[in-house]
Amino acid sequence: MEHIETTLTLLNSSYSVYHAVDNIERLLLAAGFQEISEAEEAKLEKGGRYYLKRNGTSIIAFKIPESEVSSFQIAATHNDSPTFRLKPNPILRYKNLVSLNVEPYGGMIMSSWLDRPLSLAGRVFVEKDGKIEGRLLVIDEDLLIIPNVCIHMNREVNHGFAFNPAKDLIPLMGTREDLTDFNAFLGKCIGLKEGEKVISHDLYLYNREPAKLVGLDQPFLAGGRLDDLSAAYTVLQGFLEAEEGEHVSVFASFDNEEVGSLTRQGANSDFLQLTLKRIAKGLGKDFAEMTARSFLFSVDNGHANHPNHPELSDQTTDVRLNGGIVIKYNAEQRYTSDGFSSAIAKLLAEKAGVCYQEYTNRSDLRGGSTLGNLSNAEVSLACCDIGLPQLAMHSSYELLGKEDIEAMVLFMKAYFEKEVEISGQNAEIR
Repeated sequence: MEHIETTLTLLNSSYSVYHAVDNIERLLLAAGFQEISEAEEAKLEKGGRYYLKRNGTSIIAFKIPESEVSSFQIAATHNDSPTFRLKPNPILRYKNLVSLNVEPYGGMIMSSWLDRPLSLAGRVFVEKDGKIEGRLLVIDEDLLIIPNVCIHMNREVNHGFAFNPAKDLIPLMGTREDLTDFNAFLGKCIGLKEGEKVISHDLYLYNREPAKLVGLDQPFLAGGRLDDLSAAYTVLQGFLEAEEGEHVSVFASFDNEEVGSLTRQGANSDFLQLTLKRIAKGLGKDFAEMTARSFLFSVDNGHANHPNHPELSDQTTDVRLNGGIVIKYNAEQRYTSDGFSSAIAKLLAEKAGVCYQEYTNRSDLRGGSTLGNLSNAEVSLACCDIGLPQLAMHSSYELLGKEDIEAMVLFMKAYFEKEVEISGQNAEIR
């Protein structure tokens, strides 16, 4: 239960991507990792543990063993989830009511955000004496709610109603007539000191319902932002618990996967590539030779067969909650797994004593994409897409199997401890 309790604790303090990266950083520091800067040359030492951040929302950590190395073993996750982003000047008024203007971030199930307590979290930028400082903010109260239109006035709500985010998904805040300056309100929330003022913000809605174990005998974990924080935190636990291997172990968690990763902190940026080049240079190794021997697991949650809609799953796909990790395939390479990389995943699972399952989309239904193919645009690596099986993906409150948390931790621990030796189309795991 230790890994499940740790995961629950982390999920319930991950109000935004900024808080998720802050949680990851705290765990890394507690494990003896040292922060280095992209803007400065760092002397890397054998036995060293290091991490870098970009924009406060993406983070890469790596462990250099005492032994000689010739490859990287990498696991990449993402830390963003579909939600709503607050607009810069958000206050809206109608009669005596105050609402906040937001816009969708990522492809969420819109109806799941209505009629439940919500609040705001993210970062606020403060100016003092010409200097700008970013500060984390979470408003830890039931601040907002998006009220549905009653069925008497929207008879189609149960018959395929299309929500309009500019009209139907605006959160109601209160009745305060004196709320005219939103930055001043934020200043009170973060406790501004004399001479300081709020000048901008990156704030998002979050579901106030905490993550918890549910069901008869509590076999399930339910919560917000499980895609992909449940993967990020289980991969991180396996990474931190793994004994030193004969390779450079790398953990990465990127922002903006839900909106395409085409940002300076996304998986399609140069962040991973430049970090790996920095490591190779610091160790006096050839970057191209190291990456040719390296392996990447792209870890983003997958779809379990839905009990109410078995027709939506491919007829040969049998993915169950609490059935083990999922290996994901797609002919158009939205998932990078192929026969070679999936064979590595399967053998690792067997060595770790972990069950695995295999997922493909139904051939006439288009699925989503993830990190592996996008990161490979910047640094080409042998890659396999895996994840935790879940239901209600992209809802404001999702569901997965409790036992799969433990399975992913054990799988990742084995991956980082063992050697995945790649030579062309051949590989050995020892």
